[in-house]
Amino acid sequence: MGLDMQFLKRLLTKSEHTEGWLAISFMPGELCLVHVRRVPGGRPEVGLCAIEPISAFADPDALMKFAKGLRMSQYRCLTLLNLDEYQVLPVEVLNVPADELKTAVRWKIKDLLDYHIDDAAIDVLRIPTDKGIAPNHGMYAIATRNEVIQRYVTLFEEASIPLSVIDIPEMAQRNIALLLEEPGHGLALLSFDEEGGLLTVTCDTELYLSRHIEAPLSQLLQEDTEQRQRYLDRIVMELQRSFDYFGRQFHDIELTKLMMAPLPLAIGLEGYLARNLQMEVEMVDLHQLFDFSKISLLQQDQLSRCFLTLGAALRLEEKTL
Repeated sequence: MGLDMQFLKRLLTKSEHTEGWLAISFMPGELCLVHVRRVPGGRPEVGLCAIEPISAFADPDALMKFAKGLRMSQYRCLTLLNLDEYQVLPVEVLNVPADELKTAVRWKIKDLLDYHIDDAAIDVLRIPTDKGIAPNHGMYAIATRNEVIQRYVTLFEEASIPLSVIDIPEMAQRNIALLLEEPGHGLALLSFDEEGGLLTVTCDTELYLSRHIEAPLSQLLQEDTEQRQRYLDRIVMELQRSFDYFGRQFHDIELTKLMMAPLPLAIGLEGYLARNLQMEVEMVDLHQLFDFSKISLLQQDQLSRCFLTLGAALRLEEKTL
C-alpha cells in the first residue's frame, strides 16, 4: 500500500541501494529520518533514527544538506503524508475487473471530495471478506490532491533525494502492528502526534479499520486539567465507538487488547484508558521489536515522535491492485 503513482517510481535494483528503506517524515519544525533493515529470523535493525530541526517544509536547501551528509542517494527513500493531506473513504464492493477498479472507485467517491475528482490521486486498499465483514463495505479509497503529491515530488527532486514511495500513516502503523499480532486475533494500536490520534485494527497482517481522533499530543500535555479532561473523554468515546463498530462488522475477530505507541510519561493515558475501557491496555516496547544497537540510545519522547516513521521504514513490497 502507498500512493505509488507511476511518475513517482524509480528503477531500483538491489545492487545499487542499501538494503531496507529510509523513511523521511515532516513534523512541525522537525524532520524525522529512520532507516530500517529487515533481518531474517531477527528483529528489524535500525541503522538511523534521528530528529533534525527544519525551519519550513518547503526548504530543499536544508533537505539537500541532510541528503549529502547521509548519502541518501544510496537508499530507497519514502515519505509519509500528514493526516490533513489525504482522506480514507469506505467504499462498497465493486464487481469490476481489476484493471478497471481504480476508475470505478473514482466515480464512487467523486461527490465525497471537496475538490474535483480530476485533481485527485487515488489508491485502493481491500479489506478481507472472510472475517464477517458487512457486504457493502469491502475496501477503502485513499484520496489526496494531485498538487499535494506534486509538492512532495518537487521538494525531493530539488533536494536530490531519490523518492520512491509516498505512503500514509495507517500503513506505517500497520507495519508495526504486524510485529505485535497473534495469529487469528485482532490487534488495536493507538498512536498520537501533533496532528492527533490514529487508531488501527489489524488481523493476520491485514488492516481492517482506521480512525483519526482529534486529540493533538500538545493538548494531552497541557496543564489546564479541565481542558485536558475533555480530550481524554473524547479519546475514550471515540475508541469505544470504534470498537463497538468493529465488533458489529467483524464477528469472527476477537479483539481483547489495545496497544499504545510510546508517549511522554506525564500524560498517564495508558492507566486512564485501562480504567475506562473493557479491555487490556499495554504500551508498546519498541526496544523489544527493533534492534537499536547500532545507534545511540533514544529517549522516550524521541521514540514517540519517531513511531510512525519507524513503521514506514518497515515497508514491505506489496502487489498493487
